[in-house]
Amino acid sequence: MSFDFESVIPRRGSGCIKFDRRPDLDPFWVADMDFTSAPAIIEALHARVDHGVFGYAHPHPGLIEAVLEYLLRTHGVAAQEEHIVHLGGLVPALSLAARAFCQPGEALMTTVPIYPPFLSVHRDARAELITVDHAFTGVHWTFDWEKLDSAVTPQTRLFILSNPQNPLGRAFSAAEITQLAEFCERHDLILISDEIHCDLILNPASTPHFSAARLPATLQKRIITLLSPSKTYNIAGLGYAYAVISDDSLRRRFSAARGHTLPEINALAYFAAEAAYRHGEPWRQELLACLRSNRHTLASALATQLPGVTLPNIEATYLAWLDCRALELPNPADFFEKNAGLFLSDGAQFNGPGHVRFNFGCPNRRVIEGIAKMAAALQSR
Repeated sequence: MSFDFESVIPRRGSGCIKFDRRPDLDPFWVADMDFTSAPAIIEALHARVDHGVFGYAHPHPGLIEAVLEYLLRTHGVAAQEEHIVHLGGLVPALSLAARAFCQPGEALMTTVPIYPPFLSVHRDARAELITVDHAFTGVHWTFDWEKLDSAVTPQTRLFILSNPQNPLGRAFSAAEITQLAEFCERHDLILISDEIHCDLILNPASTPHFSAARLPATLQKRIITLLSPSKTYNIAGLGYAYAVISDDSLRRRFSAARGHTLPEINALAYFAAEAAYRHGEPWRQELLACLRSNRHTLASALATQLPGVTLPNIEATYLAWLDCRALELPNPADFFEKNAGLFLSDGAQFNGPGHVRFNFGCPNRRVIEGIAKMAAALQSR
């Protein structure tokens, strides 16, 4: 079966924030893709809509079975039904974790640059934020272990990880994740591993995803793994995610902080997630081929059209972290907005000024168009 990843689908006026927040700009910013979801997901949604009743929803047996089978098949994790905490999204889960494990005046830690909500959820717990820069080895980005040990304090309670890393596109190795978990154990920290992009590994044979849920049972007493099919299957707007927490005490603490602050999960989201995990694999494989092609197009175009702009080796996601510091622009995102009509994610929001994040989850010709507009703006300055 062949799926369509080349047609440009009009999205403006559909109520999506990507195109409609700034309709005057050409958007390559927020992390959703410009592809229709897998046909199996659309069929499942049609079937659920045809039922016609949309009352309060509950995880049905088919979804639970699909999630548990996915965890075993994809990650080698033999989870139990009681280990799963169903959630209305990953960002609310990060806030919930901050409130569950940090008291006012305590601290949570993360590494930067990072997805912007990581830099603000501490406020929900009236906690402090500690950030440590990722280190570049000359080949890839990793953790600066010495700086982490220096920055952690006795008041630190939580470490929030993005793996695969957004925006750096890095898929951390088993050794790195193990060392991070040991760091957390040594400093008595809870590790929250946000793995929402884990099914978007572009070359899994060479850089496989290693889930924190695979770490030894001795470490799982302090690990919460957050997952969702939303980014991979372009169903983020339906709002479904889940946590895998094998330790009973940790799971109770996490769930107890929920209170009445999180929304109900809608009646369609569960069925879309089930269809994604049961029937979405052929579509996902073609998506990955498309994203690999787009990554190659992007890297080649940068080398020839945007001298001075560099990007790391993208191992995962459809997000490119473009280093524009050599261009000596005060604000690259603002420059490309005003001179190229582009809406790019501002690196300063990720604690990475001098960068922009470029979303290449779109038809290949759109990637070419976006880079061409950037090049024309730089040539005319």
